[in-house]
Amino acid sequence: MKRGLLFIVSAPSGAGKTSLLKALLARDDSLRLSVSHTTRPPRPGEVDGVDYHFVPGDEFARIRDRGGFLEWAQVFDNAYGTAEASVAAQLEQGQDVILEIDWQGARQVRRRLPEAIGIFIVPPSVEALRERLSARGQDSDAVIARRMRDARADLAHYAEYDYLIVNDRFERALDDLACVIRAERLRTAVHARRLPGPLHALLAGAQSAGEAG
Repeated sequence: MKRGLLFIVSAPSGAGKTSLLKALLARDDSLRLSVSHTTRPPRPGEVDGVDYHFVPGDEFARIRDRGGFLEWAQVFDNAYGTAEASVAAQLEQGQDVILEIDWQGARQVRRRLPEAIGIFIVPPSVEALRERLSARGQDSDAVIARRMRDARADLAHYAEYDYLIVNDRFERALDDLACVIRAERLRTAVHARRLPGPLHALLAGAQSAGEAG
């Protein structure tokens, strides 16, 4: 059975990553977003098991201590983690999976799964980032200032990723994101395994003939 592709998508807070992924998933029904565990409380409109698995700190620690997370990180005042068993099962079933995680988690995943494809999303400018964070209307000035400091620190890790997407115009950034997914699926080593039976047999026969010649 074909193995699914694993994509890591990271961005500083306010870069528009979540909105882009929501639009991408609506466009491409063959992708699945891994639902992370977190100790933070739900925000207005968020649903447990859909946006995150919201768990208390002691439960998160139990999962972490028994090695149940593929990656985990402390972000601001809360912990986030990706359940390894869930991701592994989807990949083995041939499902392409997206991890929406920060650079700390991305490093952990790449150490264990170096084939993971990293995509980093950035805002067009510092001013645009500040405007987006302020427009949320959810945070105090002090929190926004801290998020800006952390965003600058996050941006320093962009070179650790395979692809860089600037979210200046939303539709163009969405197209860029979709193009990355499609290009990775069209890599010879991936696409050849996913072709229908007759085409796969044709390529296998051509390869055998070439080797014999």
